[in-house]
Amino acid sequence: MCYFRAVDGRGRGVWWLGFLTSLLLVVKAPRFAAAAVGRDSPAKGEADFSRDVLPILSDNCFKCHGPDEKARKAKLRLDTKDGAFRVKDGKTAIVPGKSAKSELFRRIITSDPDDLMPPPESNHKLTAKQIELVRRWIDEGAKWGRHWAFNPITPPAPPHLKNKHWPVNEIDRFVLARLDEEKLAPSPEADRERLVRRVTLDLTGLPPTPAEIDAFLNDKSSNAYEKVVDRLLNSPRYGERMAAQWLDLARYADTYGYQMDAPRPVWPYRDWVIKAFNENLPFDQFATWQLAGDLLPEATKEQRLATAFNRLHLQNEEGGVVEEEFRVSYVVDRVDTFGTAFLGLTLECSRCHDHKFDPITMRDFYSLFSFFQNIDEAGQNPYTGFVDYTPVPTLLLSDTATDEKLAKLARQILAKEKQFAALRVAARGAFADWMKSKPAEPSVPGLVAAFSFDEIETNKAANSVDSSKPANAHEGPTLVEGKYGKAAELNGDNGFTFPGVGHFTRT
Repeated sequence: MCYFRAVDGRGRGVWWLGFLTSLLLVVKAPRFAAAAVGRDSPAKGEADFSRDVLPILSDNCFKCHGPDEKARKAKLRLDTKDGAFRVKDGKTAIVPGKSAKSELFRRIITSDPDDLMPPPESNHKLTAKQIELVRRWIDEGAKWGRHWAFNPITPPAPPHLKNKHWPVNEIDRFVLARLDEEKLAPSPEADRERLVRRVTLDLTGLPPTPAEIDAFLNDKSSNAYEKVVDRLLNSPRYGERMAAQWLDLARYADTYGYQMDAPRPVWPYRDWVIKAFNENLPFDQFATWQLAGDLLPEATKEQRLATAFNRLHLQNEEGGVVEEEFRVSYVVDRVDTFGTAFLGLTLECSRCHDHKFDPITMRDFYSLFSFFQNIDEAGQNPYTGFVDYTPVPTLLLSDTATDEKLAKLARQILAKEKQFAALRVAARGAFADWMKSKPAEPSVPGLVAAFSFDEIETNKAANSVDSSKPANAHEGPTLVEGKYGKAAELNGDNGFTFPGVGHFTRT
């Protein structure tokens, strides 16, 4: 759904979103026509490559004659103009203006199963209507193009209508023209009670209260509807309604997923999205802040918070995972989500090969991949059942009162650090004076003890300096070959004590 805010002084500019799938126009005198039935192509008029022919080629030909070089057959490409119009072995797949001389057209109408395209074993077969579209397009000059999504937007000319009174805007004219083709009449104009219910549900996701319905029904002013729309757009419920759509695209969840599915404290991002809609944040800023808000000059806390969009993927806490495998999967998720949310494209196909249909290569995919892996993160989160931990990088969020308290504490810490530095200077002098006053260190007259570990008898090792003071063995250390004779192997649980010689603390 695309919501257009008023720009006549009652609104705050335009907020449009391409990610929504249907269209609601908030207009002065809305009408609600019957839904038009979709069609494959126009029954008359010039055949359009993007709308009419490209889907036929994509569905039936690109598997063997498309962008995938490894799957391509007969060295023929039909996904590019050069490939489709190239002369090969005296034949041309498409000869503009001459379907009878076009090898592609001959192959789709032949009765010879060896020449028929698509091949019978593919289980693809063009319908008579599709064949006629291809013929018309070639005979009309085979004007090449590309998928409509990659063409600049050009406003179409509204159709001319016999009924000049029903349409109140240009979209009404397109709707009525389509209804006329199907010999359908528009639905009657909605009554005021139904109208206020529809617009309230559309803009807030909630029905209006009885009081709101009565207020609208009793408002006889010419701009009563516009006042309702402005009130709804200024309601916090509007941001919540719109944010729900975006949060789905952003794969928002309050848990990390996988089997642990532990809570993830990322709700401040959710609140930021709601605020962005309610404050009518321009779409370029809405996109930039989420993708790279932390890279903006002197980035604010709010701009950095928006980049949580990039961290909303699943995150694994299981102890036995291969960290690099999951780290890479996180980056891939960012690329895929960027493509879906901001480009309206599925990029994941190009992770393993050039896209079969869209103009996206593996090089494009991994170029984007390089942008989205420039953070220091681990593929495995610590198990939150043992620790209260948020995986880095993190952002400390606090309100104004907390910021003031933190600033006050920081000033107190700085003052204490200065006092500590002064004490350290004074302590150095006091320590020097104490060192001067202490007695001289006692001297040790020669060797105190020397123990041999060639053998241990009755849990004792002989002392060659004073045989009356042997070492006592505890927990039976094993004797092994040492550098000079035998050595005692210590394992952390066994050891020796040296009565009468000295006391040693094991560390």
